[in-house]
Amino acid sequence: MVVIPPGQFMLGADPGDAEASDLERPQRAVVIARPFALGKYEVTVAEYFACAADGACPNRGDHTLWGGERMPVTKVTWSDAKAYAANPALMIDAYRHVETGGVSDALEQLYHRRTFMSHRVHAISEGKIAGFAVTVRMDKAEGSNAAAVTPMQEVLDNGTANSVYVMALQDGDDIAGIGGLMATAMNARGYAGAVIDGGVRDVSYIKKMAFPVYATGTVPSTSLGHYRATGNVPVTAGGVRVNPGDVIVADGDGVVVVPRDLAAEVLVKAQALDQTEHSMYGYIEKLRSLQEAVKRFGRL
Repeated sequence: MVVIPPGQFMLGADPGDAEASDLERPQRAVVIARPFALGKYEVTVAEYFACAADGACPNRGDHTLWGGERMPVTKVTWSDAKAYAANPALMIDAYRHVETGGVSDALEQLYHRRTFMSHRVHAISEGKIAGFAVTVRMDKAEGSNAAAVTPMQEVLDNGTANSVYVMALQDGDDIAGIGGLMATAMNARGYAGAVIDGGVRDVSYIKKMAFPVYATGTVPSTSLGHYRATGNVPVTAGGVRVNPGDVIVADGDGVVVVPRDLAAEVLVKAQALDQTEHSMYGYIEKLRSLQEAVKRFGRL
């Protein structure tokens, strides 16, 4: 929060300003009798309309007339996005429509956090992913019996619609963490996709299902007899800590992990960043200048 101290200032155009409109006159003294607090982050026009477009904020009219997308909107706080926090399904549906670049930038701008996975984890079976993480850690255990991997099956069967299966295999680039059978079960249960820090097999069948899977590569091997599974625990996948319930967003640009308690605010910021960026394309084409667009919109 930012605390505004008591004091006095002049509001309105200077009497000698010939270019000022009648809306800016007469000039008046404003007195702040006692301190008050404002939210830590200002909400811009672009951010507000992104929130309103998804129904999380009330529509307050055309604020773009007030000077452009980067101007702050009055009487709007991040609490207007509480609908997302209160309705997980609505939040995940909205995350399906934002880009991972915007999500990654939002996390960095709001919290100075970089929680995107390494480029090693990439799309094997393409498709957008947005959902809540269910996690499995696979530790090496040579000669282990079939029961050692039962927890990965239990996690899968307990997952619900909008789940994302996140598996981290110890030294697993040459081990298939999942294959066609597990992908079929996930697809049947309404999973949004799977993210594997390790390999995957049965890729032709998985692609035929159009089930999104991100992994480090394809390999025909099995984890059975080589690994022991632990379910629903924090894991490190693609160099990023993933807790059960975190939001996972993936597209052709990569995979981003959003801590659950930050997800609603990050979403609103990502929507605004995407809206601003998409507004810039036509502006750049018209002026044939990247610098002018960046100057106007403040986005790169």
